[in-house]
Amino acid sequence: QVQLVESGGGLVQAGGSLRLSCTASGDTGRYYAWPGMAWFRQAPGKKREVVAGDRTDGATYYADSGKGRFAISRDDPLITQYLLMNNLKPEDTAVYYCTTDKDLDRSNMASDSTYDYWGQGTQVTVSS
Repeated sequence: QVQLVESGGGLVQAGGSLRLSCTASGDTGRYYAWPGMAWFRQAPGKKREVVAGDRTDGATYYADSGKGRFAISRDDPLITQYLLMNNLKPEDTAVYYCTTDKDLDRSNMASDSTYDYWGQGTQVTVSS
C-alpha cells in the first residue's frame, strides 16, 4: 500500500518561511524515487490548486503564485521532496498535499489528474 508522509506545516507570520517535506513508500513498503512528485493546496471554499512539482527527468513546475518565493527540491536519493516557502503571505494559508506520479504517463504537471497517490495534507497558516 502506497503511503505518503508529509511534514513541516504550521503557523507562521507573514514574511516568514516554512519547509514542507514528503516521503512516499511504494507498494512494497519501501521508499523510492518517484518519477514525479508535486504539492497542491486547498484553501477553505476554494478549489485544489497546484503549487509546484518536479520530475526525475529534470522538469519542474511552479504556479505563478509561488514563483520567486517557493523552491522545490529533492534529497540525493530523490526519495524525499522538499518545498521551501519563503515570504509567506496570508493568502498562502491552505492545506498542502503531497502527491506522486508513478510513471510520467501524462505531461501536464499542473493537473491533479496527472498524479496517482495523495497524502493526507498538512496545514499551513500564515497570520497577518
